[in-house]
Amino acid sequence: MLEVLQKSKLSKEEIVTLLSLVGDDRQQLFDHAAKIKRQQTGNTVWLRGLIELSNVCEKDCYYCGIRCSNKKAVRYSLSHDEVMQAVTQAHEKGYGSVAIQSGENSSKDFTQKINKIVLDSKRVTNGEIGITLSCGEQSEETYRRWFESGADRYLLRIETSSETLYKRLHPDNGMHSYHKRLKALESLRKTGYQLGTGVMIGLPFQTKEMLADDLLFMKRFDIDMCGMGPYIEHTNTPLFAFRKQLPSLTERFSLSLKMVSLLRILMPDINIAATTALQVIHKEGREQAILAGANVLMPNITPKQYRDDYFLYNNKPVASQSDDDELAALEQRLRAIDHEIGFFRQGNSLHFYSLST
Repeated sequence: MLEVLQKSKLSKEEIVTLLSLVGDDRQQLFDHAAKIKRQQTGNTVWLRGLIELSNVCEKDCYYCGIRCSNKKAVRYSLSHDEVMQAVTQAHEKGYGSVAIQSGENSSKDFTQKINKIVLDSKRVTNGEIGITLSCGEQSEETYRRWFESGADRYLLRIETSSETLYKRLHPDNGMHSYHKRLKALESLRKTGYQLGTGVMIGLPFQTKEMLADDLLFMKRFDIDMCGMGPYIEHTNTPLFAFRKQLPSLTERFSLSLKMVSLLRILMPDINIAATTALQVIHKEGREQAILAGANVLMPNITPKQYRDDYFLYNNKPVASQSDDDELAALEQRLRAIDHEIGFFRQGNSLHFYSLST
């Protein structure tokens, strides 16, 4: 197995085999990916302070708790002042970057709101804060305006690279299109962002062959960063009806760690996030992902009164401690696994800059 891992390229068939590893063989995979990460990015973990700007969404994805048809969702949108307070506090605490995430909204008011947030975030931090946006499909003109205002990165998850599965996860109502998603990713790349995407792992109807294709898609698209994790169902969604077809939570967790490791092997110098969904399954899920090859964490810094309403999936983790105590505890847990937080550093993708030079 180690001989396969040391190859410069992995075939789809080899990836499928590696996704099936268990026991000591699986640990060898994790250790190999960890070694590559250390060689490429060291033992530093980059922080992205996550600001969940709004759960108002135009889309109706079958898996998502903030889909527009979910009438039980309590909708909210942070004010500009609330966002700026979160950004300022993050900067003062040593977060090198923030990630602004929201439901999809292409209205003029929304795109202008994001633009002002980007401009003011750079202004109040003297240009020091890195900004990742994750605000869905927009026009190329909008992407360009946000980029020119100072946004550094953009995360637009494909969710699955299988067009067939994509269609099973979204209604056929003109709002959801696999090819429109691809076009948006291409527009982001053209605009100049550090580009990120990601997938859900352990979906109904999903095969290991599809997951192998997802990894090869990200390699082929030449992404700079990735956020992917286990699919966790939400009660008030159409996909919940298929919960009995899901792999167990343990299987989804293991698959997610293997996907992180394999992506690290395929793309050694990109940024890979240890996503929050991993914590739903295992309280040390993010740390385990760091040990399997991830190098980015996204602590939630949304004002606490709104966090329960950004309810994408069941059992979303909500911190019981203050944000300061959570950050201190996170730093301690990382130190216990021989990693450190890169305070006051943006943690930009080495892959992006290797291509730019």
